[in-house]
Amino acid sequence: MGLLRRFKIFWMNHWLAVVLIGSSVLLVLATIYGISKLESFYRTMTLATLPLQLLMTGFSAIIFVFLYSTVLQGRMGRLGKKSRISLSDVKVTFKDVIGLENAKKEALEVVQLLKDRAKLKAIGGNIIKGLLMVGPPGTGKTLLAKAIATEAGVPFLSISGSEFVEVFVGVGASRVRQLFKQARQLAYAHGSCIVFIDELDVIGRGRHFNSFGGGEETNSTQNQLLVEMDGLGEKTQNVVVVGATNADEGVLDKALLRPGRFDRKIYIDLPNLNERVDLFRYYLKKIKHDALMDIGRLGRRCVGKSPADIMNVTKEAALIATRNKRDRVTYTDITEAIERIDLGIAHPLSMSQIERENTAYHEAGHLVVLYTLHPTDDVFKASIIHRGGALGVVYHSPREEQHTSNRERILADIKVSLGGYMGEKVKFGVTTNGVSSDFAHAMKLAHTMVWRLGMGRNGFVGDYSVIPESQISDSIKDKLNNETYEILNGCAKDVEELLRADWPIVDRFAQELLKRNELEFDDIHAIFAEYGKAREQVPIQTVTPSDPPLTSGA
Repeated sequence: MGLLRRFKIFWMNHWLAVVLIGSSVLLVLATIYGISKLESFYRTMTLATLPLQLLMTGFSAIIFVFLYSTVLQGRMGRLGKKSRISLSDVKVTFKDVIGLENAKKEALEVVQLLKDRAKLKAIGGNIIKGLLMVGPPGTGKTLLAKAIATEAGVPFLSISGSEFVEVFVGVGASRVRQLFKQARQLAYAHGSCIVFIDELDVIGRGRHFNSFGGGEETNSTQNQLLVEMDGLGEKTQNVVVVGATNADEGVLDKALLRPGRFDRKIYIDLPNLNERVDLFRYYLKKIKHDALMDIGRLGRRCVGKSPADIMNVTKEAALIATRNKRDRVTYTDITEAIERIDLGIAHPLSMSQIERENTAYHEAGHLVVLYTLHPTDDVFKASIIHRGGALGVVYHSPREEQHTSNRERILADIKVSLGGYMGEKVKFGVTTNGVSSDFAHAMKLAHTMVWRLGMGRNGFVGDYSVIPESQISDSIKDKLNNETYEILNGCAKDVEELLRADWPIVDRFAQELLKRNELEFDDIHAIFAEYGKAREQVPIQTVTPSDPPLTSGA
């Protein structure tokens, strides 16, 4: 039965070629027979001119095919060849998808539905039509779609949403029809087929209709996709469309999200701590590395990084180790790779001694306030080497993933931002323009606390930023702004008291930075331990995803 179906599919796809080849053979045979009946003079003349006639005919055909394929058809003829990924080429299983445990559990249900499609049909059920994957870039949506196809044992077609978009109206819709025609044929031969559309938001955004024809091509492409997913006018086949998008699902057209189209949604989040540790173990196996490397610390340092980010870190670390003529990757190479990716390449500047001292005390102020006061973050590096436009930086990251920020954490962020300003002021009595970005960050946080989050002390509850300023009385504005200033001034006072009380530690860190340019976490922790200020280390534990790591710099 399977062989007969495949023969039918071959005939449906290649009947024109078979007919043309057969007709050509018959014409050649007829020509040979006709020439053989001619007199010798005419036969010789005909044979002499035949090569030139064939050459001119072939040349004309090539020109016609070229113009037709480039001007009229665009890339339509290449869609099937480029989008088809045979099952033997995928070879991705759930074991190859590191992390994403919750997403894999939901994907396993889809695999079971594909495998048990006969049982599902026997009881009158229908296989799902679509599966939508939503998540940040680099979290493994494409890899998970390939794993679903491999585990289910069905063909897998892959295409990007941008490949449907063209200048000519109707080309995108034609490509959708061609893609689904191929998918239905494969589903007919193999029982089911998966179509993976990456960047679905390119053709799936909410449709707009106007009299000027704006967005007409995208609308027609999406309309055709909606029709194909409904299976109108075609014999029903088990074609499952898997869409992936980095955008919020709210930007997609409601018609795409209704039942019968994308029936299931899988939300793919950034990996948690244990998953990041597993990812580092997985990618470090691919390169030679120090066997004693503390992978748990790497996982803690990379809060908010995607699997693609972690893969990029290990690749960059291998390049750094090679440049430094080492035969294996060390922890130092990994940390340098993280810094290079997050902060940019170090570019030492020719600075006067007073500028270096200003920068050193500025970063020392950040460092001491962060280590001493912040309830959730740790210092991983302090540097006075120019990176990414900043003369210095204190690199810090949450000890564990955080979904929300309370008043204590936001106040700590404000105090850390003011630490550099106060470090300069206490030491030199004046400050530099390096405090501008810190002030902007601190004022934005304080303004948000009062105007939007109801975290002030005067009892103002609500988000006043959603109300047009013209509708807020001047007295209310003054009270809200005064409370913002009170938060900033209160934080500045607390930071000044802290730094003056611990000034020997601030001075020590500034001098160490002037001497060594950079301090790692172990160096920072050891200096605080000398003064009896070391903080207890947080053990590795299972946590949930968070925001990307923050940086503060001069």
